[in-house]
Amino acid sequence: MSQTADALIIGGGIVGAACAQALATEKLRVTIVEPHTVGGGATAAGMGHLVVMDDSEAQFALTRYSRDLWNAASHELPAEIEFERCGTLWIAADEEEMQAVRRKREFYTARGVRAEELDSEALGDAEPHLRPGLAGALLVPDDAVIYAPCAARWLSRGSSVQLGVPVSKIVPGGVLLANGTRISAGLIICAAGAWATAFVPDLAIRPRKGHLAITDRYPAFVRHQLVELGYLKSAHGHSNESVAFNIQPRKTGQVLIGSSRQYGQTHPGVDHALLRRMLSRALEYMPSLGKLQVIRTWTGFRAATPDSLPIIGPCPGRENVYLAAGHEGLGITTSLGTAQLLADVMRGRAPAIDAAPYAPSRFEPAPAHV
Repeated sequence: MSQTADALIIGGGIVGAACAQALATEKLRVTIVEPHTVGGGATAAGMGHLVVMDDSEAQFALTRYSRDLWNAASHELPAEIEFERCGTLWIAADEEEMQAVRRKREFYTARGVRAEELDSEALGDAEPHLRPGLAGALLVPDDAVIYAPCAARWLSRGSSVQLGVPVSKIVPGGVLLANGTRISAGLIICAAGAWATAFVPDLAIRPRKGHLAITDRYPAFVRHQLVELGYLKSAHGHSNESVAFNIQPRKTGQVLIGSSRQYGQTHPGVDHALLRRMLSRALEYMPSLGKLQVIRTWTGFRAATPDSLPIIGPCPGRENVYLAAGHEGLGITTSLGTAQLLADVMRGRAPAIDAAPYAPSRFEPAPAHV
């Protein structure tokens, strides 16, 4: 039994769905193969934060490009995606971190991203449930949040979606499914997140487990996405375990609490000791969280790379196979930018941002000296 498509996407998370939408817009017949459900996996497990990040120029370029694409599309997003431009508050605990706030503000404003420094009093007015005595914050007002599973399903609407049977391997000119079905395709995009190494074993990706918790409904308890400045060290460091204060308001009135990171863990069960550390960290910044009822906790796996940048572009040594994986905690933010960048590369157009920093070839072994 065989099927055909112009382009086949392995993985129905938000990155794969965004790639499918970009290619369907090019009038290609696109098939998404997803073993579970569109918008499941890391997409369903993560925070839907659309955020500009500045850990590197390449990270800034992709997150800013993609966040702006999300904002431009916001008028057409259906209500169930729960798009809300709530802004991000990067919180400084002390004067040393306020110096980091000022550097961050200068970086953003020099590159055309709106950012505003808040002192301690203004921060308290913006978020009354934060503990007193915090030094201040940086407000990035154009950042937003979405409900990512529904966004992935919306993005996949113009494609053929095959659920329930996984891809077993990539073969010349297509893929082979676990039930023996062959799907022929001129273009193959591996967007399988942390599990992309099942199809391209030498990819520089490893899973990084994270925990989240969500409360019952407490409308307006939190007004902005709240992130401690130490989150950047947690997110882009390579220690085996870390936690950071990261709180997201949901349109439902719920409060989404993060975050943790673990290497070397592949079991999806909740690590209660690490979860307690994560919640304790949140209470340090927002003690009144302790009065709220947590109704669910869960885990997911981010796809981490050595340089904290995604892998986007042609797969070395494999004709007509492309990669869109390794986004770690920024897959939701960067999904639209990744998809447009990849579509431009595949179609031979000059992309809006330089594609070189994300090229899969950057991890190829250096040639031996003779």
